[in-house]
Parts: sequence; structure tokens; C-alpha cells
Amino acid sequence: MDIISLLFISVGLAMDAFSVAVTDGIILKHIKIRNALKIALYFGIFQFGMLFLGDMLGSVFAGFIKSVDHWIAFVLLSVIGGKMIYDAMSEEEEENHANPLSDKTLVVLAIATSIDALAVGISFAAMGDGGFTTQLSDALFASGVVGVVAFLFSFVGVYIGNKCGNLFGNKSEIFGGIVLVGIGVKILVEHLFF
Repeated sequence: MDIISLLFISVGLAMDAFSVAVTDGIILKHIKIRNALKIALYFGIFQFGMLFLGDMLGSVFAGFIKSVDHWIAFVLLSVIGGKMIYDAMSEEEEENHANPLSDKTLVVLAIATSIDALAVGISFAAMGDGGFTTQLSDALFASGVVGVVAFLFSFVGVYIGNKCGNLFGNKSEIFGGIVLVGIGVKILVEHLFF
């Protein structure tokens, strides 16, 4: 996979974390850099870990699904992206009274926002064509890029939420869903026609 596609996927996956970080920023009255770093680290680490786990689990099955890998990537990315768009357009405002800085809350939010990365990791494994060593180094690189992008988006999101209030709302999640669906279509078209 080329780096541009990986960056677009990373941005798409980071949108859930960004949206939650914006919400955390809105809830917190006074932001300290350590608060923003804590939130961003949780989201970045979980995005990294879930993508890597998906890639490693998917590599076990990659040999069996080589002939349909492009369809699997298309379906997974389209379903995830479509679900993100649907959720963003159908969710109602709800009060969140949980402390956005508690470890328990951050773990739950980080898992919830990184489930998509697990599925994307499985689709990455389906597209891989190297041996275990190549797969491992590719998985670590891709996971690192996704984790860093999620960290940066989350860090900035906390400050945006705190400074601008609920300006973006669910628009960032809609954008992320569109990006994931677009990447799925691109993968399918490349494999079918090129």
C-alpha cells in the first residue's frame, strides 16, 4: 500500500478519536497539556494496537483469501465507513457525565474508537503479499502511522473542543466515513481493472 493511501486511511480512522477528543475538550473547563497528552496517548496507543492485532490475526488467514482480498478490503472499509456516516447522521445529543480523564473512561472510549482499526488491520493482512517478516515490518509501520495520526488528531481535538465548543459536531465523523469508503472503492477498482 502506498503512503498516501495509508495516510488517508489513518485520517479516516482518527476521526472517531478526534470527535471524542473534541467532546472531551468541551467537557473539560480548563485544559492542561498533560490532560491533552493523556487523552491523545490513549487514542494513539489503542489505534496502533488494534490495527497491529488485526493485521497479525488477518495474516493467518491471508493465504486462504488471496483471490478475494480486494473484495474483503472493499467490504470492510465500506461497512466501517458507512456505519460511521450512519452513526454520525442518526445520533442524538446526549449528556456525558463521565470524567473524560479517568483511566476507565479513556480505556472504554479508546477501545470503542479503535474497533474500526482492528477490521482495517485484517483487510491490510488480506492485501499483503510478503512473508511473515515483511508482514511484521509492514504491520508495525502501518500501525505506527495510524497511531501517530490518531495521537495528533486527538491532541488537537481536545484543544479545539475546549476553545471552539461544539463547532464540528459529527461532521468530522462523516468525513472519516467518506474517506474509508473512498479508499475501499479505490482498492477494489485497482484490483479489478489495473
